[in-house]
Order: sequence, then C-alpha cells, then structure tokens
Amino acid sequence: SLGFSFAAVQSRTPSHSPLALTRSLHPPLPQCLYQLLAFVPPSNGSQSKPGTAVVTVDTQHPLTLQLNGSVGDRELCKIQYHFGEFGNYSLVVKTLSTSTKTVSCDLVINEGPINSYFPILFAFLVYMGILAVLIAGHLFMKIDPVRSWVYKKLNPRETDRLINSELGSPNTTDSVSSDPTPRLWSTVSRQRLRSLDTFRGLSLIIMVFVNYGGGKYWFFKHESWNGKLCVPSSLFSRFVFIMGTSISLSLSSMLKWGSSKRKVLGKILWRSFLLILLGIIVVNPNYCLGPLSWDNLRIPGVLQRLGFTYLVVAALELLFTRAGAESGILETPCPALQDILPYWPQWIFILMLEVIWLCLTFLLPVPGCPRGYLGPGGIGDFGNYPNCTGGAAGYIDRLLLGENHIYQHPSSSVIYQTMMPYDPEGILGTINTIVMAFLGLQAGKIILFYKDQHKQIMSRFVIWSILMGIISAILTKCSKEEGFIPINKNLWSISYVTTMSCFAFILLLLIYYLVDVKRLWSGAPFFYPGMNSILVYIGHEVFENYFPFKWKMQDSQSHAEHLTQNLTATTLWVIISYLLYKRKIFWKI
Repeated sequence: SLGFSFAAVQSRTPSHSPLALTRSLHPPLPQCLYQLLAFVPPSNGSQSKPGTAVVTVDTQHPLTLQLNGSVGDRELCKIQYHFGEFGNYSLVVKTLSTSTKTVSCDLVINEGPINSYFPILFAFLVYMGILAVLIAGHLFMKIDPVRSWVYKKLNPRETDRLINSELGSPNTTDSVSSDPTPRLWSTVSRQRLRSLDTFRGLSLIIMVFVNYGGGKYWFFKHESWNGKLCVPSSLFSRFVFIMGTSISLSLSSMLKWGSSKRKVLGKILWRSFLLILLGIIVVNPNYCLGPLSWDNLRIPGVLQRLGFTYLVVAALELLFTRAGAESGILETPCPALQDILPYWPQWIFILMLEVIWLCLTFLLPVPGCPRGYLGPGGIGDFGNYPNCTGGAAGYIDRLLLGENHIYQHPSSSVIYQTMMPYDPEGILGTINTIVMAFLGLQAGKIILFYKDQHKQIMSRFVIWSILMGIISAILTKCSKEEGFIPINKNLWSISYVTTMSCFAFILLLLIYYLVDVKRLWSGAPFFYPGMNSILVYIGHEVFENYFPFKWKMQDSQSHAEHLTQNLTATTLWVIISYLLYKRKIFWKI
C-alpha cells in the first residue's frame, strides 16, 4: 500500500557512539523482533548541528520506536505512535542528565499527514449519484406519458400503437410496448433465484476490485496473518459458500428432470477438471518468474481449489442424496432437524474431514518447529521459528508439491519478513474449504426443503448464523491471538470458516429478502457478473495489465490515480457482463 511517512531522528546527546533506532509493531503480537531502522550519528557536543538520520516508516499499523545507546546496549527511550500517510515527523533526542545518562525523546510533527480517504469518499459520492440517476430514471419510466414519449423517440414506428392503446397505457400483452423489467424478472425468476447470482456477483466484483489494487488502501489488502476481518479476507470464502448453495439447487434440478446419476457425475468430473486446468494453465501468478514451465509452475490456486472443492461436495451430495428428502416426504424423529437428519452420512463424512485437519494441524511433527504451530514464522514469535511459516500446512505443501510449485510471496512476508514460500490455497486448507462449501450446500437444502416458505428459510438462516457465531466465539475466545484456533485466512482455520459462514448466512438472508421475497431490488448491477462469474474472473486475471484496464499513471504514489484506474477496470467488467447478459451469452463450464 502507499502508507508511509518520513521521520527524521535528531540526536543532541554528546555520545561518542551512534544511537540505534529500531521499530516493532504495536501491540507486538505475535511477539515480533525489533527491526533496525537506522544508526543515528553522535552530535559531538554540538547543539547547532545535531546528529540526524532519515527513515521511512509504515503507517498501516501503530508502531513502537525504540532508541538504544548502540546495538545490544541499554534502551534509552521508547515511543508508541500511529503515523499518518505522507506526514513528516522528527524524533528529537536530548540529554537530561549526563551523570545518569537519561535522555528525553519528543515527537514533533513537521508536516501533517494527508487525508488519504478523500478520494474514496469522492468515488463513493460519484457512484451514489449515478445510482440516484438510474433510480430516478426507473421511477420516471413508470409514468405513462413519460414512457410513451420515450418509446416514441426510440421506436417511431410503434407511435400509433402506443398512443391508441387503452387509457393511454400500453397493452400488457404487447411485446413491444410492455415494460421490459417485470417481463425480464418473471422469465428469470422462474428458472433460478436472483439472490444467489446477486450474492455471487457482489463477491466477485469486490474481488476484482481488490485484485486490481483496491486503490492501494491498506484495508483492501489481505491481512498478514491472524486477525482482522478486512474486506479481502471474506471474498473467496463467500464465493465458496455460494458455490455450495448452487450445487444443491443445480443437482436437485438435474435429477428432477430425469438425468441419471452417472450422467450427472460425468458433468461433475468434467467441470472440476476444467476448473483445475484453467487455474494451472491460464490463471497462474508464477508467470512473473519466467515462461510457464514445470520448474516454476504453481500447482495450487483459487480455481484449482474451487475445482477440487466442487468435485468433493458435488459428488458427496450426488452419492448420498435421497428421494423425497427435499420435499419433506421422509419422516424424521426431530422435526426441527428435518433438513439435516436425512443427510447424516454427509455430516459424518464432513466431521471426519475436520478431524483429519485437526490431527494434521496439531499433531503432525514438523522439523524444527513446535508441534501445532500456527504462526507466520519470520520475525514473529521473537524470531524463534523463522522457517515454520504456516506450521503443518506449509510443511505438507513443501513436502508434497515442492517449494518451487507453491506461492512465492505470501502476505506474511510484508510484516513478518518470512523467507519461506507459503501457499494460502495449499493442500491442508482445502479440507476446510470443503467444509465451507458444505455449509453453503446446507443453505441450498434449506431453500429447497422450505420452498416458497420465506419465513422458514430466513429463520433457518438466522439460526445457522447464530450457531456459527457461537462456535467462532468459543474457538477464538473473542480475541485475535489468544484463542484456541485464531481466525486465519492463510491457513483457512476452522474458526475462519465458521466466522465467514456466520456472515455469509446473514448476507444471503438480506439479499434473499430484498431480491426474491420483497423484490425491492433486482440485484443489479451485481446480478450480471454473477451470471458470468467464470468468464469475469478469468478475464480480469488475463487482461489485468492491458489497456483499458490498466495504463501508465502520472503519479504512482497517488491514491486518487490508483482508485480511478481500479474502479474503471472493475466497472468495465460490470458493463461487459451486462452486455453479455443482454445478448444471452453465458460461459458455463
């Protein structure tokens, strides 16, 4: 991100040895080693010419600056401060007593930081203005004289039919003069729930914006390791969740229309194979390491994980699906669990997978690392385990896939300075991705089981959200670092899955209520990319560095320019998906 400031350290101490300025994150969790920023030369007793050193400091996190007499010498002073972007600061060090060697450290703001959030506020107002214009236009089109005038201008040949229609209103059976919006709604809604495509499209469009840079704002960057539920941390998990929901609905539809299980299984295998192949061949971030070859080919990836997860969850659903379960024909001993008990073999399989994840994560011996280690390695944990990034998850990937075939620049390298490659889409985390998709599958079963019973569907979503939230609170102890299993997107920890599922159920509930129940919102514009999700995802990756999605900027340190470029590229993909939708072009795998 662009978050940095300049700090000048001025030493007025008559020391004959340089001072050492170090920094660490505040609060220092997990316990980070202090990192040397600069040596401050002595002033040699001169008050007019103090010893100075200029450094650049990070502004994403609060920092702790520590000044020592020299490397390894005693601490002279320590300051905790959260610097602002592009600010200019001075840390003035003065001797208070030469006998006791006590000093004072005062932080002076030479130039205040800029308001880096103004561009994103301006962009928000622009998009809200566009939305207001579109809503106003939609409302005006409901007025008969306005609608007749517009149709007259757009299609003069139909003028007489519009004017002579009964009471001045177009005939509802007239395909030309009827309002296209309700007709489009009714056509699509009978085939599929718009809320699912809207949910998928919303997650996808934010993912595209984040992948393009997110305006270089820190809150649009992935968290370095444990912790804060920033925007990017929830996007992939939502995509996985809604994929599970779609699996339930699509398999039910195919079987209901008479497709044999063998034929459906063939489609599942073929789609999984294509997703994995596209991820390895087309969307591969290791292109930057040189021409695509087996020597540096990244094997894990987003599409690869989606493909394998789809294979497992769809095959599991196909294998254990029971006739009459979705329609409520089967009797269950507990009516409150009638959308769960008929699928008990699936739940046993998922629980067994989770036991495997727990055993491998906490019991697998990893050379040079403590058993059950979940840290970032590098300078984390006082630098005691620099090569233990990801614990068992990282070890399994390096052992089975090789260091050259996994992601080389994990997010933990930014703060924790990890040197080991680590893949956030690795083998062990795929287990919990399957669990996430299975919870989405449960949402789909709720929709099928309580078809058209909106209150029942929404109440079940609320119950599942609360249940997932309680499990997350227990696993994390409602803390960032002190829980049994911290929330960690890199590891895809089980607490991360339950937390993201909690939010996913709530978000799906809100969209389902607005789009499919009350029909207050058509789902636009997110509905359109949701209908062409694979094309938009692969397209935005392939054409990322081509105009008009990217161009040379005048000021690469400007949030405004980065935000303009990233929003333009994202908006273009929304427009492309809308045009494809209007022409009924859908890329399905």
